[in-house]
Amino acid sequence: MSEGPKKTKYSATRRLLLKSKLLKKAASMLVAEIEQKKQEKERVVKECFPALNLPGLSVQELQDLCKELHRKIDVVDEVRYDTEVKVVKNETEVQSLKEKIFGLKGTKRPNLKRVKKTTDDMLGACSDSSKLMKPDFKAKLKTVKKEEEKKEEVTDWRKNVEAMSGMDGRKKMFNAGQ
Repeated sequence: MSEGPKKTKYSATRRLLLKSKLLKKAASMLVAEIEQKKQEKERVVKECFPALNLPGLSVQELQDLCKELHRKIDVVDEVRYDTEVKVVKNETEVQSLKEKIFGLKGTKRPNLKRVKKTTDDMLGACSDSSKLMKPDFKAKLKTVKKEEEKKEEVTDWRKNVEAMSGMDGRKKMFNAGQ
């Protein structure tokens, strides 16, 4: 009952050899299974749909054979349609159940971050006198002086246009820009 590392039963080369043999055996079994399924499918098709003996049939017999084949096709189409409807119904039911499960689980709550508290805050929370005292948040704020902005006077634009018209107005604008 030592607590040291356990020795492996097989060496690495032996394990690799066994693994390769298992993979070869699995591959051969898979090929055999595929071949068996193929033969089973061919047997079922031959049972359900016997070979047609068309030579030697009259026109009337060929028409009867076509009508019978059409009836069989209709039956198969009805079965296919019914199964498709069932599948769609089951898919919608599964989707609605998934939505219900999601609704029951609810949305995930985000992880909350820890907030560091000072010892004064912790002691203040425990004492009854802190409930009576309200902290003065405004005392810690800095005061800021407001400067008044210079506002341009708004004048009538028509008078301005008349004053700026002609060469005199262009000269005024040029001088104002410098």
